[in-house]
Amino acid sequence: MASFLILHGYQGSGPQHWQSWLAGRLRSAGEQVAYPDLPSPDAPELAAWRAALERELRALPGEPVVVCHSLACVLWLHHCAQPVPEGGRAARVLLVAPPSMAGAPRAILPFFPVPLDAGAVAGAATETHLVCAPDDPYCPEGAAALYGAPLGVPTHVLPGAAHVNVETGFGPWPEVEAWCLSRDGLGREERG
Repeated sequence: MASFLILHGYQGSGPQHWQSWLAGRLRSAGEQVAYPDLPSPDAPELAAWRAALERELRALPGEPVVVCHSLACVLWLHHCAQPVPEGGRAARVLLVAPPSMAGAPRAILPFFPVPLDAGAVAGAATETHLVCAPDDPYCPEGAAALYGAPLGVPTHVLPGAAHVNVETGFGPWPEVEAWCLSRDGLGREERG
């Protein structure tokens, strides 16, 4: 049985968000799922979020599948940039809609700049994928170019999906559930 760690972004994800839906679906399938409330989601601090991430990773058996949305993607990249502690690796990682400094709300600016080290990302997980949309207002440069290309990770582009959240129709998201359980389902892939 796999274990899963689902990490929300700035201000949390809420009950209608695809991450909440995914946590419920995975739990219903008998999977072990951690979906923590990260500290002070409205006024996040990188050190506190990193400590919470490392605690959650250590608490899960083996190497979990990690699913990040928005600011949690940036958190994961900071995690990768440090020497990964014992119990800090993941089997697979999904980075969905990471923000950029240009599109970031003021409260999350201390999380930037983001370390973009392809070797460190490869060392922190067996595989990492990026899902993004070209019209994400929180990443006006485009996450495929800003993150996917420098990190060299498979990138799945969802036209018209903006920030891949409830506002753009991402409550239930069967494709992400399929990826978690079977490694496919995310749609068109562009090589980073």
